[in-house]
Amino acid sequence: MPSEELALRFYGDPVLRRKASDVDTFDASLAKRAETMFEIMYEHDGIGLAGNQVGLLSRLIVLDVSLDDDHRVRMALCNPRILARKGEDVAEEGCLSIPDVRSDVSRADILTVEAEGLDGKTIRFEAEGLLARAIQHEIDHLDGVLFIDRLSATRRKLLEGRLREIAREHSI
Repeated sequence: MPSEELALRFYGDPVLRRKASDVDTFDASLAKRAETMFEIMYEHDGIGLAGNQVGLLSRLIVLDVSLDDDHRVRMALCNPRILARKGEDVAEEGCLSIPDVRSDVSRADILTVEAEGLDGKTIRFEAEGLLARAIQHEIDHLDGVLFIDRLSATRRKLLEGRLREIAREHSI
């Protein structure tokens, strides 16, 4: 894959609405892209970031989520898939690509996830709570879906002005 400049993309950028392609090459350049994504995520105080959000149309996400006061999980997942969903949780979400917009979103509370690590090896695990929410949010990005798409028509209508503002501020 040719070298690309990875930078955070904002609402209005068409790359956020495109479906990402599977990662099929697991090499040093993939690991470097993942590390750059972690840096961008940390720079913007995020807990998750998908390839689309940095202009990379590859099914790659990075996450750094606090599980409790003593534990956190930091991972890069390639080609993540949700195999099972349980329960429901409604909580406030935001998105680095849609700054200063937050709203309640309903998500599954517990997931069974399968993905490949940066080494190409398949991993399968259960995620719950904030980690499950972050994984669902980032997989949505890989499919060109934004969290605002999961809001009621009334709530989206209330956000229209701010969304136009973000698109105008960050137009490419």
